[in-house]
Amino acid sequence: MVWGACFDLLVSIGAVLAVCAVALLISGCASTKSGAPVLERASVAKAHSKARKDDDLRPQTYTVQKGDTLYGIALEHGFDYKEIAEWNGIASPYTIRIGQQLKFNTSSQTVVVTPLKAGSIVETRQAGEDALLKTQPKAVKRPYAEQAEKGSSSKVESQDKPAPVEVPAEKKETALLEDDERVEWNWPATGKVIAPFNEASSSGKGLDIGGKSGQPVLAAGPGKVVYSGSGLRGYGKLVIIKHNKTYLSAYAHNHQILVKEGQSVTRGQKIAEMGDSDADQVKLHFEIRRFGKPVDPMKYLPGDKS
Repeated sequence: MVWGACFDLLVSIGAVLAVCAVALLISGCASTKSGAPVLERASVAKAHSKARKDDDLRPQTYTVQKGDTLYGIALEHGFDYKEIAEWNGIASPYTIRIGQQLKFNTSSQTVVVTPLKAGSIVETRQAGEDALLKTQPKAVKRPYAEQAEKGSSSKVESQDKPAPVEVPAEKKETALLEDDERVEWNWPATGKVIAPFNEASSSGKGLDIGGKSGQPVLAAGPGKVVYSGSGLRGYGKLVIIKHNKTYLSAYAHNHQILVKEGQSVTRGQKIAEMGDSDADQVKLHFEIRRFGKPVDPMKYLPGDKS
């Protein structure tokens, strides 16, 4: 009798422990499932934002030095000179003075918000871009077609359209970053590269492409013309195209310029004719600048020169 009672007690204790273990396992899985994605989304979005901020090393202010022009300062820092003029209240003819401190709007955290009607879903993008708006459709009830048999009860159905799919925060962040980086580059002219990129040389901030006077100079990528003129010493007749928030491209020593400031251009569009303005021979000096810093165009241009 005693051994039988002990055996029953041990069985009961084992059953209770087993039930507790299963309950703890289920609880742990449920908490992991609900919490992990939120932490992952937040950390990924924060990492993208930090990488983007650290990548742009441009200062927020600049003190004008002897020999500076607003055009040159804009090129060296990857801005449209009219943007700098607007930020600092400088009117045409854009005169600056030595020692003057210029403010740069390097922040990309400003958000555009557009009010909507109640029941709408709002997505925002960075300043300077159109706000994306998604309006949640309302359910509309419509009767079925009349039943063939009399006396049948009428029915209704909800003709809801599929609700908008929410894009994860980290994917939205990544898409915006990719938009700021993406440019489909093309060669700006045909000809032999007669001087390569040399970061250590003051005159090697891009490629020199040889050619004939009057030869077409093409936009290396789509964008907006932010400079067209001969106000930068050493560049001759110059065209600068702003492709996005990250990249500019420059086309120097032209014989003739065929585009105006503010004009939108497409990749491969003829923007100038090759020449030797402020140069010792006919050539195109071509630069790609990332956040104003010259980078090697050979790392961006296709290999076939088409």
